[in-house]
Amino acid sequence: MLILFPVTCFKMSKRKSKATSDATAFKSRRLTTVATENAPDDTNHQGPSSSSFTATGDIGLIETISLKNFMCHRSLGPFRFGPNVNFIVGNNGSGKSAILTALIVGLGGKATMTNRGVSLKDFVKTSETAADITVKLRNRGPDAYKKDVYGDYISIEHRIWTDGSRTCKLKNKSGHLVSSKKEELTGILDHFNIQLDNPVSILSQEMSKQFLHSKSESDKYKFFMKATLLEQMRADYVYIKHTKTVTRRQVERQEECLKDLKQEFLQKKERYEKCSSFSELKAVLENLKKAMAWCLVGEKEQLVQQLKERIEKEENNPKHQDNLQLCQTKIRQAEKKLQFIKSRSDSLRDEQKSLSEDSRKLKEQVKIVSKAHKEQELVYFRALNKLKQSEEEQNLLQEKINKAKTSKSVNSEEQKQHRKRQKTLCDLKEKLVELQNKCSQLNQEISNKHQALFKGREERDKLRLEERNVQASVESKLKRKNQLHASRSNKLKRFGDHVPELMALIAEAHTKGRFRKKPIGPIGACIHLNDPTLAVAVECCLRSFMKAFCCDNYKDEAVLQELMSRFYSKGNRPQIIVSPFSDKLYNIDGRKAYHPEYPSVPDVITATSPVIVNCLVDMRGIESILIIKEKDKARRVMQQGRPPKNCREAFTAEGDQVYPNRYYTSDFSMAKYLGGDLETEISMLESDLENHQAQLSRFRLHVNSVTEDIVRMESSLNSTVMTLKKTLASMNQVKATITELETAVEEQIDDISSLEEVAQENQEKMEAEKRTVQEAKTELDKHQKRAEDADSQYSSVRDRIDQLSEEMEPLKDEQLKLEAECAKHERNLKILENKFKAHEGNVQAMKNDLAQREEELQEYVAKATEISPERQQVTSSTKSIDTEITRLKRKIKVYESSHGEHEQVVREYAEALALYREKANQVRDLRRFIDRLDNIMSDRQNRYKVMRRSLSVRCKLYFNNFLIKMNYCGSMIFDHNNETLAISVHPPGREEDGVSDVRTLSGGERSFSTICFMLSLWEITESPFRCLDEFDVYMDMHNRSICLNLLLELSERQHLRQFIFITPLTTSHMPKSSLIKVHQLQDPERERSQNTR
Repeated sequence: MLILFPVTCFKMSKRKSKATSDATAFKSRRLTTVATENAPDDTNHQGPSSSSFTATGDIGLIETISLKNFMCHRSLGPFRFGPNVNFIVGNNGSGKSAILTALIVGLGGKATMTNRGVSLKDFVKTSETAADITVKLRNRGPDAYKKDVYGDYISIEHRIWTDGSRTCKLKNKSGHLVSSKKEELTGILDHFNIQLDNPVSILSQEMSKQFLHSKSESDKYKFFMKATLLEQMRADYVYIKHTKTVTRRQVERQEECLKDLKQEFLQKKERYEKCSSFSELKAVLENLKKAMAWCLVGEKEQLVQQLKERIEKEENNPKHQDNLQLCQTKIRQAEKKLQFIKSRSDSLRDEQKSLSEDSRKLKEQVKIVSKAHKEQELVYFRALNKLKQSEEEQNLLQEKINKAKTSKSVNSEEQKQHRKRQKTLCDLKEKLVELQNKCSQLNQEISNKHQALFKGREERDKLRLEERNVQASVESKLKRKNQLHASRSNKLKRFGDHVPELMALIAEAHTKGRFRKKPIGPIGACIHLNDPTLAVAVECCLRSFMKAFCCDNYKDEAVLQELMSRFYSKGNRPQIIVSPFSDKLYNIDGRKAYHPEYPSVPDVITATSPVIVNCLVDMRGIESILIIKEKDKARRVMQQGRPPKNCREAFTAEGDQVYPNRYYTSDFSMAKYLGGDLETEISMLESDLENHQAQLSRFRLHVNSVTEDIVRMESSLNSTVMTLKKTLASMNQVKATITELETAVEEQIDDISSLEEVAQENQEKMEAEKRTVQEAKTELDKHQKRAEDADSQYSSVRDRIDQLSEEMEPLKDEQLKLEAECAKHERNLKILENKFKAHEGNVQAMKNDLAQREEELQEYVAKATEISPERQQVTSSTKSIDTEITRLKRKIKVYESSHGEHEQVVREYAEALALYREKANQVRDLRRFIDRLDNIMSDRQNRYKVMRRSLSVRCKLYFNNFLIKMNYCGSMIFDHNNETLAISVHPPGREEDGVSDVRTLSGGERSFSTICFMLSLWEITESPFRCLDEFDVYMDMHNRSICLNLLLELSERQHLRQFIFITPLTTSHMPKSSLIKVHQLQDPERERSQNTR
């Protein structure tokens, strides 16, 4: 195949080529200085004081620069530069060179371009995290860069970090961010023709030393080539020539391939010319195909006509409609009767409901009246019993009086003793009441203390249980923490402290041949997650299987059990799953859970062996489990509607387990085995341990406090119980004394006078009780009458309700009968409606079938018309025509098998012809392009030499002009073949001496001659600003004054450019001018402190 090289391979890099081409564009913007630069004369050499120019440059000038935490300076600036000449003056260490370094870095330059550091992090002030540089460039006039976006100024803000990285922000005049891309900054520098790596534009302190002290002619020539960008143009031309040579060799190889392609094309052409002998057979075949097409059309038309006749017959059959209307009539009649019965039943039911409410009210009234009657009856019988009791007491008193009158009189001494006993008895009864009250209070107090003691013990038991739980959690987390610390060096420690030793024993046993196939495990160590955020979900899904091992057979399982017994007790060993190993994954496509948004477990894990996945499919069924991160989405997918196909359950990112009808919240807070960040997990465990230990301390303090309270309550309870026992003993003693006194009083002979007084009082009491009994009897009769009336009303209402119930029974039976009849008719109606719908559906289906067949008929007609526009009158059947077509096709196939298929031969010939022409045209075009490129490069080389000669001649003229102004004589000789630049200078008064080489000059004279060379390069190169750093440190005062005058004179002529001169020397002798601006930097802090002392 041919390999084509695009023309773009010869294009120069954008940054360099554009800088060269912009030089010419920049010249067009220098309106008033072009004539002066091209034709210098003596009239402009009077000094800066005679300048009358006030115009300034529009684009690319440095407006301000400010630094923060840059190099050894906390803050410098902002420095507002003038549009023409700027002097930055200050002692060593004041920050002069730092400003120039910041300018290079702030405009996107690398650290190596500054000669002050190898990395950007070297420029960040010690003990600071970042340094900031802000450079503001002028952007005015018709040639402004994106004037509508940036405005009159472009602010470039750089932040340098201690790791060597940096960020750039480009802002407009208002301070709004426009871009932060490096390409945008490169575009701005290209547009303004700012060349950071060109020493003519920015001459740093180190480069200035090398430039001023260089004695090599080849170094000066290289400096000239680099300053004028001729070096870049030459490198681009060399690259183009090399690429052109490679391309020419490729084209020559492709020309050889083109010969083979032509030979193949000629072979295809020969086959094409021979392939025309079976056209007649194809013509017959085409005629049969036309007949076949119209024969099929006729059959389709016959089927359509038959279907139309069936549809017409079905539509004219009224049987289903008549049956439906008859059934609807029966339903309306039955519903009318049912409505009448329901209306009658509703009226009776309403009356019954109203009477039921009256019955309820009357029943309540009967209850109230009966209750009042019973209460009054109770009052009556109480009064009657009381009267009978008073009569008995009166009879008893009368008997005692009569008996006392007949007995002897009691002496006065016994009466005194009797009154004393009565008084003592009253006092003891009062004391008994007090003791009884005190016992009640003590019993209540004991009950309260028992309850408080029970609650205290219950709280203590609860706190001890929680304390044990927290203690167990602390021990578990300490164990987990130790495992994580150990897993820093060995990941298997996560699965248990003895797992690495167990794995070593397994490897050793396998080496000795004890296993048929080496066991695999733990399973958790053999799987990896595609998404680390799903670690908790996968662990909750697999749970105990994370630490399980897989064995191929039971013999291997027995060996593994024996190895595990060395580290684990029988009930605490990891699970062992026995299943034959397979190198292929199960085919789970038919039973795998599918959802367009959420993956299943096999989709989110990657196993080191197919055995792991197959084992989890067998034991856990992971193919039917989805992973859904959000809880709400998991509930919606699994529980709202039908779950996804083959999906049995799902897990959320937090480990919650979701079934179609259940939801279980996970008790996992973070991943134990699949987590990637050990330090974060250890930190979280340490934080949890601190919280749990603090919680454990609080529980212990609380338990001790509650235990002390329980001891105090038990002591108080025992004291109260002892007090109660003493009180009960006192109360029993008082009761015994009262009983003894009462017995003695009863045996005392009653006083006759007191008995008569009591009898009199009792007689009055009996009279009052008789009146009470009479009043109670009267009131009882009234209540009896009310109760009888209420009961009579309630009975009449109940009778009416029973009557209504009897009337409603036949109506209910009739209603049920009619409802059954209506339901029967409705079922029949539904059946008839379904039959009618089925009939209509059948008719509609036949219509749809008819429409489809008519569409098929139209398609057949269209295809037949396409095959044969005129309709064929066919008498044969489709079967006979198809048989003849098959016979002809077989015959043509036999012919094509020996000669090749006609269409294929034609196609291959056309493809070979097109490919040969295409490749031949491409090779011819490439050959023409290379020839044209030869001519262009030859012309470019000539123009390059002319341009190099023109620039060297202009440089010589300007150099001689600068020397003549200072009464120097000299010459500049370019040797382009040997790439050397020889400069000879004759100082004033030494024209006749043999001294001509600059190496024999003094340091100041050599610096002056080199400055003249620099000024000459300035005259022939373009840049919006020039920067010189400490150019005059090696000059005497005379040569320095001369050089400053030359620089100011040049800046006066080139007033559209900006000049920045950095010097540690004074500028007090400088002429006063509006074009000159001096920036005096403060002394460094160490010098100011010494001056202060």
